[in-house]
Amino acid sequence: DDYLVKPFAFSELSARLQALVRRPPLAEATTRHRVADLEVDVTAHRATRAGQTLDLTPHEFKLLERLARNAGHAVTRTMLLESLWGFHFDPRANLIDAHISRLRAKVDRGFDQELIHTIRGVGYVLKAPD
Repeated sequence: DDYLVKPFAFSELSARLQALVRRPPLAEATTRHRVADLEVDVTAHRATRAGQTLDLTPHEFKLLERLARNAGHAVTRTMLLESLWGFHFDPRANLIDAHISRLRAKVDRGFDQELIHTIRGVGYVLKAPD
């Protein structure tokens, strides 16, 4: 985030290096997300619910990771399409809906509490029941 144009004075380089050293360390990215009894481990590429490993496809895992990273906050279909598949929203596309349906079958079915909720007209949210 810094650039020094040639020719430069050594004192300028030294001052910029000292400024960089004084910066606080970067916060480590969270690699584990928990929502109720669901745990998403990004580094191990594993998701568990109530201690049971969930058998997810790569797209399902990315989708669950995105929802877990934004737990408690609405994630729009447009955000999911652009971040996970790299293309812009087509209002007729049901790609996200189909993946969410399969993800719900694996994450919510067979458990007392549903964690993936639809916010009508907005998108989806991953949250523990109130």
